[in-house]
Amino acid sequence: MTEEAPKEELPDGFTAGHWTDREAATGCTVVLPPPDGAVAAADVRGGGPGTREIELLNPLANAQAVHAVLLTGGSAFGLAAADGVMRWLEERERGYATPGGVVPLVPAAVVYDLVIGDPDRRPGPDEGYAACEAARPEPDLGSVGAGTGAAVGKLFGRPAAVKSGVGFAVQHVPGPDGARMAALAVVNAFGDVIGADGRVLAGTRGSDGGFVGTTAVMRKRPIELPSFKREGVVGNTTLVCLTTDAALDKPGCGIVSKMAQAGMARAVDPVHSAVDGDVVFCMASGARGEIQPLVAGVIAAALTAEAIRDACRRATGLAGIPALAELGAR
Repeated sequence: MTEEAPKEELPDGFTAGHWTDREAATGCTVVLPPPDGAVAAADVRGGGPGTREIELLNPLANAQAVHAVLLTGGSAFGLAAADGVMRWLEERERGYATPGGVVPLVPAAVVYDLVIGDPDRRPGPDEGYAACEAARPEPDLGSVGAGTGAAVGKLFGRPAAVKSGVGFAVQHVPGPDGARMAALAVVNAFGDVIGADGRVLAGTRGSDGGFVGTTAVMRKRPIELPSFKREGVVGNTTLVCLTTDAALDKPGCGIVSKMAQAGMARAVDPVHSAVDGDVVFCMASGARGEIQPLVAGVIAAALTAEAIRDACRRATGLAGIPALAELGAR
C-alpha cells in the first residue's frame, strides 16, 4: 500500500526544479541527486525519442553515476538546456572527476510542445540553469516545467485533447531503513490516460465533449496518417524520472526502469507508439539499505502509473486546451 506520508517530497537528498514559460507554453524540469551523484539507468521506447547522454546509462558504460536528469520541452532544441544544468553543476564541483576538472553527466529527454505555444521560444542553457536554482525537495506540480505545454489524447489533434503536466507519486519501500521511492512524470502522450478503474481518465474528446477512447476508435475505422501532421498529432512523449534513496547497482536501475514501463502501459493507451518517444529514468543514491531490483521494479511500475494520472488531475488549461478541472470532476 502507498503510505500517506511523506507527501509530495522526493527521497532524501533529491531535489527537483522547474523553469516555466506559460505564454510560450514550454519549460524544463531538472531532477538533482545528492552532490556525489546517483547510480542511474534508463529505458527508451516508442518511435520518436529525443535524448542526450542516454548511452552512458547502459550498464556496460563506464560511468557509474549521473549528476542530474533533465526533462524538457522544446523538442530537440530543448536539449540545449542541459548545457545550463552542466554549468550550474560545474560551479558547485559536482561531476565526474577528470584530470581537466569535473565533467557533470546530465542525461536528458524531451517532449514535443512546439505547436501549442510559440515554437521560437524554447528552453536553453539559461533556462536549464534557472531550473536548478529553483530545485527543492517538494517540487511544484501540474502544468509547470516540462509539462507546461503537455496534453494527452491527440487522435483528433490538440483541439480535442486534454491538458496534462507534471505528476508525482511517492511511497516508503519495504525493508531498507525507511527508504523511499518517487516517480515524477511529464505526460504528453498521443494516447489516453487510463484511470485505476480501467476507464479513460483524460483523453481524446468527441463532438459531445466526452472521451471517445482512442484505441476503440482506431480499431473501428481507418486513420489517415497524413492528417496527423496537419492536426498536430505527431510529436508526443511520456517521461518519467524515478528516484530512490535505497541502494541499487546500475543493472538494478536498468531492471527498475524496464519494469516501470509496465506502469506506463497501465496508465497510457495506446502507449510506446510510432509518434511517442517514451523514456523512464531511474536514479538510486544508496543512502539507505539495499533493495532487490524485483521489489523496486514492482513499486516503480505502480508509482509510474499513479504519477501519470496525477499529472492530468493537477493540470490547468492553457492555449485553448482544457484541463480536467474545466471539464468537470472525474
